[in-house]
Amino acid sequence: MNPVLKFFVFIALLASSPAFAQQSVKTLDEHFVDVIDKSNRYEDYKVVKRYKLDNLKKAVSDTVASYKAEVTALKTTVGDLESQVAQLQQELSNLQAELGNTQQAVDNMSFLGSQTSKGTYNTIMWSIIGGLLFLLLIFIFRFKSSNAETKASRVKLQEVEDEYESHRQRSLEREQQIRRKLQDEINKNRKQQSSSQAKSSGA
Repeated sequence: MNPVLKFFVFIALLASSPAFAQQSVKTLDEHFVDVIDKSNRYEDYKVVKRYKLDNLKKAVSDTVASYKAEVTALKTTVGDLESQVAQLQQELSNLQAELGNTQQAVDNMSFLGSQTSKGTYNTIMWSIIGGLLFLLLIFIFRFKSSNAETKASRVKLQEVEDEYESHRQRSLEREQQIRRKLQDEINKNRKQQSSSQAKSSGA
């Protein structure tokens, strides 16, 4: 037989084998089409291959198992949602109770452990706020005064530092002049001594 023909026959046999058929993933409808429509007919019957029935059975079982898993997951989700709704309802009841207590406490306010009317409470609070504002103004005034004094002190300190630097420069210049004069005198004395020694040697 021709090698090329052998190759095509091998490919055809491989494609028609059950192992090759199982490698392709099909939907449930495609499995039914494959079993019913693509099977051979014998009179009023359909001749179905066994591996196709096995594949169909496995596909049905997988689909049913998947649906059961989805139903279980949905039941779990519904249970969680019902629990959350019950918790939210309880929180809503608590908030409503707290709102009622707050509304009741608005008319009679507690101040320093005693019940005080709203007008008295407002008067006390505004008095405290006014006192704090007065103290704040005093603090700002004193801060500005201290800041002005600090700036003046810095200016005076800078003037003193400038004067000191100027005095230091003058002192340094005088010291350098004195050193130069002293060095000149030393050089002058050395020259005189050298000339005297020279005369003495010549005599």
